[in-house]
Order: sequence, then C-alpha cells, then structure tokens
Amino acid sequence: MNLTNTQPQHLAREFLPIRAKILEIAAALDRIQRVAVEDVDDPRWQQLQEGLRLLLEVDNKRTEQVQLLFSRAYDERWRETFANAPGKCD
Repeated sequence: MNLTNTQPQHLAREFLPIRAKILEIAAALDRIQRVAVEDVDDPRWQQLQEGLRLLLEVDNKRTEQVQLLFSRAYDERWRETFANAPGKCD
C-alpha cells in the first residue's frame, strides 16, 4: 500500500465499499427492529448500539475499541475452560 496517498485518494478508493457495508448494516438493524414487538432488550442489541457509537468517535483506535467490545475478557484459565467445552474436537 502506498502510504503517500492523500485522504481524498483513500476516500475515493474506500467510499463505495464502506457505503455498501453501511447499507447492509442499516438493513439488518431494520429487520431486527421490524420483528420486535417492543424495544429489543437484549445485551447483544446493546453491544451493537455501542459498536455503532464507537464507529462515530473521532479516534484512531476505533478498530481496537470495537474489537475489545466484542471480545471476551481474558481468562488465565482459558485452556482448562475450552478443554472442557462441549463439542471440543480432539
């Protein structure tokens, strides 16, 4: 990747793919709300809303923040936890 590209050059290259992803997200959110009889009271819905809020932040660490939002907290005993998980393949 050429690091000397200007912001308008990056925007020209990324605009249509980003636009398509935003439209896809909007459609998915509409589908979820369309079938909900009442407000969605689900932690996953709250997570999605927080993820969207993070995307609007003016920060160079959006990717990291969104990744952390959707990640599990670190568990020092993860080997034992996943070794005993149902469906584990040996």
